[in-house]
Amino acid sequence: MFGLSTLDLIVVIVFFFILVVIGLWAMFRVKDQEDFFMGGRRFGKIVQLFAAFGQATSSDTGPSVATTTANNGAAGVWASLMMLFATPSYWLTGVWYRRLRVLTMGDYFTERYSSKFLGGVYSLMASISMMLLLTVGFIVMTKTVLVMTPKELPEVPVEMIFNPSEAEIETLAAASELNADEVEEYLQFLRLERYRARDHASLTDAELSEKSFLQALNPRSNFSHIPTNWFIWITVIFICLYSIAGGLEAAFISDVFQGVFIIILSLILLPFAFIEINHVYGSSGFMGAFRTMHAQLPESYFEIFGSPNTVDFTWYYIIALGVMATINVAAGANQLVAAGAAKNEYSARFGLTYGTYLKRVTTVFWGLTALAIVLLYADAVSDPDHLWGYASRALLGPLNLGLIGLMIAALLAALLSTADMMMLATSGLITRNIYKPLVQGKSEKHYVTVGRIFGASIVVIAAFIVMGSDSLFDQLKIFWEWGVVFSAGFWMGILWRRTNQKAVWYSILFTLLLFFLLPMILPTVFPGLRNNEYLLKRTEPRFIERQYTATPMDVDARTVEIAIWEALPDQERALVSQPVMLQAGEEFTKSYNIGIKRIFWTHGIAANPETGQLEGRGLISLELVLLDLLGWDLSRNLYSVNETIRLLIRTFFPFLVIFIFSILYKHKSEEEKVLDRFYAKMKTKVQDNKEDDLRELELSYANPHRFDHRKMFPNTQWEMLKWNREDRVGFWIAMGMVFVIIGMLYFFVNLGGTIFG
Repeated sequence: MFGLSTLDLIVVIVFFFILVVIGLWAMFRVKDQEDFFMGGRRFGKIVQLFAAFGQATSSDTGPSVATTTANNGAAGVWASLMMLFATPSYWLTGVWYRRLRVLTMGDYFTERYSSKFLGGVYSLMASISMMLLLTVGFIVMTKTVLVMTPKELPEVPVEMIFNPSEAEIETLAAASELNADEVEEYLQFLRLERYRARDHASLTDAELSEKSFLQALNPRSNFSHIPTNWFIWITVIFICLYSIAGGLEAAFISDVFQGVFIIILSLILLPFAFIEINHVYGSSGFMGAFRTMHAQLPESYFEIFGSPNTVDFTWYYIIALGVMATINVAAGANQLVAAGAAKNEYSARFGLTYGTYLKRVTTVFWGLTALAIVLLYADAVSDPDHLWGYASRALLGPLNLGLIGLMIAALLAALLSTADMMMLATSGLITRNIYKPLVQGKSEKHYVTVGRIFGASIVVIAAFIVMGSDSLFDQLKIFWEWGVVFSAGFWMGILWRRTNQKAVWYSILFTLLLFFLLPMILPTVFPGLRNNEYLLKRTEPRFIERQYTATPMDVDARTVEIAIWEALPDQERALVSQPVMLQAGEEFTKSYNIGIKRIFWTHGIAANPETGQLEGRGLISLELVLLDLLGWDLSRNLYSVNETIRLLIRTFFPFLVIFIFSILYKHKSEEEKVLDRFYAKMKTKVQDNKEDDLRELELSYANPHRFDHRKMFPNTQWEMLKWNREDRVGFWIAMGMVFVIIGMLYFFVNLGGTIFG
């Protein structure tokens, strides 16, 4: 049934059943908004650890690492490890989230800046971004699971590919597992492949027109026993059943259960992949599989640092991205929920920091697994996004032990553990910071009910977005940087008493206008900008050469290069040197072209399929245009230099705006009273017992300067506190974990190969 064995179905059904039981159990414990949105703040270190692990790990992570590894080798793991350098800061911010003692990040902006409107604007924008990010997990999980439950494709005679009759389509459908519509779509895919294989100049006008139509249609070559829409809605229903019923407590308790499945996801393919490598290549044991990987895969696949495939990810670009990530992630609504639900400060900081590190550790194992399945199946799939699903089916399916069901459950666990956090954080923002200010004076039960309705609506909207499009990745890249709009307001509000509401508004408006709205609006209003010769400026071409020892994959790649060269017309062949055949074990030099790269357009420069004219894609980076016009010729820079400059401007510009306008505008007297209470609260350590905590808070409110002796800079507006022993020791241990994880990656990918070789 659905392309799965009975045992696989049982595993998936039991997984869903346990989640529903957890949700119903937690539902009877929800009495008020704090219970629903924060689980009553009763979670200790272990639950907090798995909650942070779950919200950091979605169903896209493992399969995405396989995709980036297939394209870039082991260096592709950095696509999922970019946030590694931001993680030690969680040891400090975890305490802030707990001391805020609010239910949402919107509550923080409302309280700190005495503005419900500011809290509402933050909540609206954060909700939209989290909802869209939730769709990424839906998309990847759906693609992966559908590849794991494939229908067998029919053998299609060449003469039937073009202009098939309805009778021929019906005959193919009757003789295969595809229905008539799927057969027709598969034939469209085959026609498109034929057009792509031919020289562009050899196509007639009618063929060019159909090729353009088929490219826009993007027909599938893989079909599943599970209807896509069914699968999405079943997932939505179960998210709603357990997390909307039981709120955050159901989400966190299920995250402990789901965390086990995510770890299974990280490890389950690796031993079977190594067994298959040994079977195919005649090696034996763990070390034998390692030797085979190093012998068969190109040497460039094992370059973690400075790989020519990811040469633009320089050390300075990674540092700039790490700084931006550290600043932006802190203002995330889900971060506050993840840490703010802890019963005490230590549980908050421990869970947030080491739950996230657990995700970093599993990423290393995803990378190692990805290298193994790239060796085995890279030639078997045309789309790298399908690699994880294809490998799962090929390695686990023949065993008939329910392991395909276990992999599906693990992917669902990874998605659901993120989805429930995103959903509840967004539900809390909309309910408390948009709905409640408009509809005041209702009971706690009313607001909890409204929260459940909004939570369900968010997941449903995300599902509709996925059903409408499965190619959101380019559009969602902008959300890596979206946090700059509010992050400065979060950090400065915590650290600098002088920060005021007007300064934050100016920061939001200027940042939104310069980095997002104008770059989006200008090319729309003035479409000629996309074809402007100056704005199509690119970096100068640069080449690097690397020395390698040829492996069988290098030999195969060179054979393909020779075949392509031989197929060139005589006049073109005369302009290109003939590639020389390689032998395995032979030393050879490989050249990489790391230019030419776009400068001003976020999604690059490409030819318009209708006109053939080059045009800029995505948003225009106005800050880089300004720098270039001022005389800094950005075309002479490496692409990574330009991107580093762009990231640093976007990261620190909002802070500069806040600093300037906070100097220009002073707080009103009534605002000073609010600030006294806010900073008194932030300096008062959270007590495990609610009554004790309220008593300590009242003492601090009565004497707002009670803990001023702990300020790092006494008698100033800066509110940073001196580090105690727990701060110092914990932070440096967290910093050490960065090097531990890099060391793990290096050992498995490089040093491990040397030792085992």
